[in-house]
Amino acid sequence: MPERKTGARPRAAVLELAAQLCLLMGFWLIGKAFARLLGLPVPGAIIGLLLVLALLSAKVVSLSALDRGADLLLAEMVLFFIPALMAIFDHHELFGLIGLKILIMILASTGAVLAVTAIVVDLCTRALPARTESFER
Repeated sequence: MPERKTGARPRAAVLELAAQLCLLMGFWLIGKAFARLLGLPVPGAIIGLLLVLALLSAKVVSLSALDRGADLLLAEMVLFFIPALMAIFDHHELFGLIGLKILIMILASTGAVLAVTAIVVDLCTRALPARTESFER
């Protein structure tokens, strides 16, 4: 993320960041209202993101109007997952044998995905030189 020179205007930078965060939250609230009013089975946050995408594509909203607020939200994203992590503590069964089985399955499936990906990449890289040689002839 490139540093912006704020100079002697740190208050202006804070106000700009607050305005961008409010704008992003406004899009989220508008999306939430659309989802509720229309009875859509889509989360309001997704509708809000689509609204942001449409307005950015149509150049109604400039990227500079949202970039610092979005950067802050992305940088602090881990804080938004803490409530989900804390909810695990409500389920004591996850700390016993069931949790161990789930952990083993997660690790095994992650290993399987990595292994299959490595095999596919290896096969593709072996097949690629053979294809380029046939084109050169």
